[in-house]
Amino acid sequence: MNWWETVRTAIEALSSRRLRSALTMLGILIGITAVMLSVGLGEGARVSITNQINSLGANLLTVSPGATGRSAAFAAGR
Repeated sequence: MNWWETVRTAIEALSSRRLRSALTMLGILIGITAVMLSVGLGEGARVSITNQINSLGANLLTVSPGATGRSAAFAAGR
């Protein structure tokens, strides 16, 4: 079986089952569109959140878990 015979067989199969071929192409298009929209929305959300965090400025108070020094004794109830 050569390459041209394979192509001819594929075209015959597609033309004999038009509805199945159309539904398959529609499913592929819907799948590709869904993936593109998901990636686009995720990237847009990432950019939006990054811009919101960057707009807060550099004078932020950083809070880390744990306690040291005098506040540790106060937190322990002493």
